[in-house]
Parts: sequence; structure tokens; C-alpha cells
Amino acid sequence: MGQGRHVLGLLFMLPAAAFLLFFLTYPLGLGVWLGFTDTRIGRTGVFIGIENYQSLFEDSLFWLVVFNTLLYTIAASILKFALGLWLALLLNQHLPFKAFFRAVVLLPWVVPTVLSAIAFWWIFDSQYSIISWALIRMGLIDAPINFLGDVTNARASVIAANVWRGIPFVAISLLAGLQTIPPSLHEAATLDGATNWQRFRFITLPMLSPIIAVVMTFSVLFTFTDFQLIYVLTRGGPLNSTHLMATLSFQRAIPGGSLGEGAAIAVAMIPFLLAAILFSYFGLQRRKWQQGGGD
Repeated sequence: MGQGRHVLGLLFMLPAAAFLLFFLTYPLGLGVWLGFTDTRIGRTGVFIGIENYQSLFEDSLFWLVVFNTLLYTIAASILKFALGLWLALLLNQHLPFKAFFRAVVLLPWVVPTVLSAIAFWWIFDSQYSIISWALIRMGLIDAPINFLGDVTNARASVIAANVWRGIPFVAISLLAGLQTIPPSLHEAATLDGATNWQRFRFITLPMLSPIIAVVMTFSVLFTFTDFQLIYVLTRGGPLNSTHLMATLSFQRAIPGGSLGEGAAIAVAMIPFLLAAILFSYFGLQRRKWQQGGGD
């Protein structure tokens, strides 16, 4: 009977496995193959080995895009974690209308990315920016700020837009983790004279670390592969200062017509994504250690 249950379980898993194989494995394999060809739109390519990758390693724009992607991912992920954790701790307190505030926090995550990007495009407009208007009215600046036309301002602007959109995911996920921590641990620590910081350092943070590992892994994956926000706001400008690997891959493959080179750029993202997945794996392994299991 036990073997029959295993067979039945495998049969139930076959449709999902076939779905994943067709919609995930096949596109991934096709992308890897195209990266080794000179395929262009309207023309079947031939196998050229690693020529696309050699061309990328000699391309200064590619390395600028790698720098932009890492800067964008690291800065946005750190800010989303810090602000999301602070918001989760705040929502975990006994506040009036707590359910309402939790629902409001989710709004930036629920709104479609393109719609959010259009809103930020208006907020960062060089002439009609609401931020520039408010600062001018308060007498803090004399002229509108060129948010998306200056290299430094553009990078900071797209990071701010990504942080605004990603905070709800981090906050709600960490809030769910905070709900699983037994209150008795904090009560016992309080009776022993522990301060708020000590309770956070030695109880909340260690108990929350497995959730943090998983949440930040997904946050890094979402940020590293971001496309819609950048494409709507800046299209990679000014001077390619906000181009990410995803947007450069699209630009080379679709408007540029070089599917092989675009696929090679997309494949070059895989090592970074695997590093994020390994981070999640080791975070889950730590949870076994916390529960008394082996590493």
C-alpha cells in the first residue's frame, strides 16, 4: 500500500512536472543554445561557440551594465530589508486599526509595475515633478531637479522606485515570521532584565533568520531581473547609467535583432541568480541548526 501511494503521488505530480518542463526548462535550454549561435531575427544562426561571450567580455558597455545591475540590486535590497524589517516590527505591535494598515502596506506590491513606473515617471519629471514643486515652495531649491536626466540622480531615482515597490513584500513576509516567535521568549527575557535591543539581537533576529534568508533571496532575484520599471522610466538612460542586464539583453535581442548576443547576456545572469539561491539554501540549513538538527 505504501508503494502504491508513492506511485499515486508521482502520477499526481506529472502534470505539474510537464508544465514546468515545457514552460521553464525548454525556454532556458533554448536561451542557452542561442547564446552559442549567431541567430538574428529572421535568420537561423549557426553554432559559433563562445564568440558571443568573448565579445561581451571585451564590451565596455556590458561591464558598465554589470556594475549598474550590482549597484541597483545591492542598494535596493539593503534598503528594502532595513525599511521592511522596521515596518514589520511596527506592524507587529498592538496598534489601533492594525488590519487596515497591513492592507494599505500591500498596495505598492499589488499595483501593476508599469502603472507604478508611470506614476514615478510623473513624480520624477524634470519640469512638473511634485517633489521639485514642493521643495521650491518651501524655499529649499531654486530650480527643478533633473531626476532622470542626471547620471547620479537617475540611479538614485530608479532605486527609490524599486524600494517603494518592494518594501511591502519584505515587510509582510517578515511580519508573518514575527508572528511565529513565541511571546513567552520575550517575556522570559524581559523578566531577566533584557533591553529591547538585547531581545531583538538575541531572540528576534536569530528566530527570524531563516525567513530573512528566503525573503531576501526572492527580493534579490526580483531586483536583479527587474525590467519593467527601468524600461518605462529611463530605457537605460541617461548615458546607459541605468541599463541593467535584463534591459540590455532585451535591447540587443529585440530592437537590435541579435538574438544570440541577447541570449548570451541573459545566460550571463545565471551565476548571480545561482549565488542568491545558494544563499537561501544555507539560510534554511541554519534553521536545522536552530532546531537542534545537524548542519
